[in-house]
Amino acid sequence: MIGERERRFMQMAVELSRKGMENGDGGPFGSVVVKGEEVVGKGWNQVLLLNDPTAHAEVVAIRDACRHLGTFQLHDCEIYTSCEPCPMCLGAIYWARPQRVYFANTKEDAAAIAFDDSFIYQEIDVPHSSKKIPFISFPDAGALQVFREWKDKGDKTLY
Repeated sequence: MIGERERRFMQMAVELSRKGMENGDGGPFGSVVVKGEEVVGKGWNQVLLLNDPTAHAEVVAIRDACRHLGTFQLHDCEIYTSCEPCPMCLGAIYWARPQRVYFANTKEDAAAIAFDDSFIYQEIDVPHSSKKIPFISFPDAGALQVFREWKDKGDKTLY
């Protein structure tokens, strides 16, 4: 159920999207990570500001929250974002493992303003050699050995 609490946090995400857009930092996207009643991470699109194609609002907010909380997972948190996450942000969200995600605009709304990620979703199932950016398998014994060592490592932290 969406109540006043959720509206308040979504408004914060929307205001961050406006801030980033007006500053020229990147596209009109904002996000906050919330734990209980506290905002523990904030982000807005900073692709242009940082010359970093991964500096999307959700990724920036997740990084901020993880630094703030001293953890790499956000089990007890919620993410509020001004737009439905793109494929990259969706992956980051699943790795961070929050309880839930609230979003305002849809991916169709984003496509209508020239932020169309449908080609990425289509590319996922295309064979590597047929992708728009070819992916070339290059097996390496040393790389496989590192994986074997990880598998046998006794003091690893799984995530």
